[in-house]
Amino acid sequence: GRNAAMRVALILAAGFLVLFVGGGARFAIGLTFKPMVDEFGWARGQLGLAVALYMVVSAFATLAAGRLADRVSARLLLGAGTLVGAIGIGLMSLVSAPWHAMLLYGVVFAIGNGATSLATVGVMVTHAVSRRTGFANAAVFSGTSVGQLVMIAALAAMLVQIGWRSAFVWLAVAHLALIPFLWFALPARAQHQAGSAALEGHTLREAARTPQFWQLLAIYAICGLDDFFVSTHVVAFAQDRGVGTLVAGNLLALMGLTALIGILSAGAFSDRTGPVVATALAFGARILVFALIAIDQSPLSIAVFALVFGATFLVTAPLTVLFVRDHFGVRHLGALTGIINMVHQIFGGIGAYGGALVFDATGSYDAAFVFLLGASVLALVLTLKLRRPRRA
Repeated sequence: GRNAAMRVALILAAGFLVLFVGGGARFAIGLTFKPMVDEFGWARGQLGLAVALYMVVSAFATLAAGRLADRVSARLLLGAGTLVGAIGIGLMSLVSAPWHAMLLYGVVFAIGNGATSLATVGVMVTHAVSRRTGFANAAVFSGTSVGQLVMIAALAAMLVQIGWRSAFVWLAVAHLALIPFLWFALPARAQHQAGSAALEGHTLREAARTPQFWQLLAIYAICGLDDFFVSTHVVAFAQDRGVGTLVAGNLLALMGLTALIGILSAGAFSDRTGPVVATALAFGARILVFALIAIDQSPLSIAVFALVFGATFLVTAPLTVLFVRDHFGVRHLGALTGIINMVHQIFGGIGAYGGALVFDATGSYDAAFVFLLGASVLALVLTLKLRRPRRA
């Protein structure tokens, strides 16, 4: 009845806000990247390494949290993760050496952000909503895009006045403000989907014996490479090509807006057609813009690249739970989505750090663009090979 609908609405709102704050905080490093390396005289690879470490540590935190999400309450998991994230991102305001960023952003913030990631939230939403699950997950996961749009735009506007250190303080305040709401909105006990479906499904070992599992891991690995190379380096790349600091920062924020359009469209679309078509369209669009930017790097092409890539940026995130549910059932939903998200994150770290290394070695990002073009073609082929699962 009405109470049940209210409970579901609070769960969806809590998931949205967790990803809003966590998403904004995660992408802020793209905004502070150049001011930080310029102030300290670091090579880009030194700060790039902290971003790469973040990706790896948060990947393992995501896997651990996914496994826990099958067993403990979302209130406990998301509340604790938000607190740890606040500590890590807040203390980033005090860094003065590369190892400080590695410890605070790469380890502490990564653990908190991993615990409050798409795997944990996706399990919570999928158990709470049994119909139109794709759209429900997409709507909640859009919190990441809206957070990127709103928080990055606000920080980009203020960064020149307040400096990069204050940006990290404000991100910590946003985390801490969220904790009381999570305590109020989320149930104290772990949830499970009603009915016999809760008992069905592959274990991790059983899933690993199927070709579909390895195809999914490869698709999400390439997706991660693309995503975090672009989100970490697009502002610096635009500035290298003569785009102004504020415009470049706003480009990263506007990618959040196009990501919002992309994720909601994909969620609604996937409830009708399944997750394969939306994923294939996303990689098709990436192939086109990687080809464009490999040929032409004018400000207009950079803007087209950023905005079209942005529209594909989170498309695969809400589809993870659908791929897993359709191929492997919901019994170990957290563990299976956790491992797929973990692979996505680890390869994201390789993309972020690899991009910095390519730039430091060659003075441009050109070789990275060509490599990612080829990888996206492979991902498209693998996506189209994912047959409809036998269990609908």
